[in-house]
Amino acid sequence: MVTFLFTSIIMLAFLVAIVYFWQKPRNQSKLGAFEDYSPLPRVEPAGLFGSDSGTEESAFLPASNSRAARELLIERAATGDHSAADEAHKNFDRKVYDEILASLVKYADSDTKLLSVLTHVTRNELPVSLHLAQAAIRSWESSPDRASTPRTLHITALADDAKLYQSLVESCLQLWRQGSLTGISAAELRSVIDGEYWVLSNQTRSSGAGFVMKHALAKARRELEAATK
Repeated sequence: MVTFLFTSIIMLAFLVAIVYFWQKPRNQSKLGAFEDYSPLPRVEPAGLFGSDSGTEESAFLPASNSRAARELLIERAATGDHSAADEAHKNFDRKVYDEILASLVKYADSDTKLLSVLTHVTRNELPVSLHLAQAAIRSWESSPDRASTPRTLHITALADDAKLYQSLVESCLQLWRQGSLTGISAAELRSVIDGEYWVLSNQTRSSGAGFVMKHALAKARRELEAATK
């Protein structure tokens, strides 16, 4: 009995040893598979000074609404660079665009320079600011004639301000009465005034100031029609 017990213990130990040595290579092979694993290289996020050329270039481009870009456009306009108005209209809001036009007007210290600004704005279908229209009116008042009168009425209508357009029409009528509006007949003046009225936006024509303007224009139209007859 004792012999049988010892024999059983020896056989059991032998089986345990076999199982142990059989499992060890498998565990080592599994561990080796993980030991051979190498993680992917870490991708660094593109920074401000990354190697990508597009990223690098965009980092140095001024933001369209930045103060530096705005000041640069104002400086260009102050030297008479008309393209500053195009860029301001494309990249900035209306307030900044009007500032650029004001700078161009300030540079335009002669009728010739102002006419150049007006031509650029209208030719490129850019908005006309109130300040630019007022400058055009002041220039027209110094020498109202057949060429400048329709142009000034058109510029003022593009500014889309009912009060300013009404004021200009009344000035035209006053000069016509005095005989100071040379080279343009009553019929021609009435036709231009009526035509440019429709350049004003619907919102402006239907506003309170637009209602007052309509009455003033109707009065001017009757006077000019009477003179034509």
